[in-house]
Amino acid sequence: MKNQVCSIILLFLIIISSAESQTCNPSGKIRGIKPPPNQCNQEHDSDCCEEGKMYTTYKCSPRVTGRTKATLTINSFAAGGDGGGPSECDHQYHPDSEAVVALSTGWFNNESRCLKYITIYGNGRSTKAKVVDECDSTMGCDKEHDYQPPCPNNIVDASEAVWKALGISDPDDVGALDIYWSDA
Repeated sequence: MKNQVCSIILLFLIIISSAESQTCNPSGKIRGIKPPPNQCNQEHDSDCCEEGKMYTTYKCSPRVTGRTKATLTINSFAAGGDGGGPSECDHQYHPDSEAVVALSTGWFNNESRCLKYITIYGNGRSTKAKVVDECDSTMGCDKEHDYQPPCPNNIVDASEAVWKALGISDPDDVGALDIYWSDA
């Protein structure tokens, strides 16, 4: 009887450990198309889709913890910026001087983080930013997504104000930064 209880407890611990260590697997792929002339905004060295190239899509992001590892990228949420249309959460544009971010699809979580703040840790500093948009990990290479590829599943796409608060005056020189973030 004692061995059965131990076996059941061990099996339970293995199942829990396995569930916690699961990663976010790709959900599919989309084929890139060539953007029409002048339709892909390459501000901040944004990528444009390449005709025929396959791009991985995700419906999930890595599990959120107290210090979730991510990649910080630069985005303009202003009218005419490389972010495309107005932000999804409030249907407005935001100046580059405002500390705002877009999160990968899984972390955006069906708008559950809309207009809430996250704390971003990077470059030996931390700052808060408001979530105003989704960095779509499920779609891309179309007009709605400014003919840019789908977002990876681990992105915090941030305005210039966020980068400056982290002590980086020219994010285009950096491109991407390994960070941690948490809900504020």
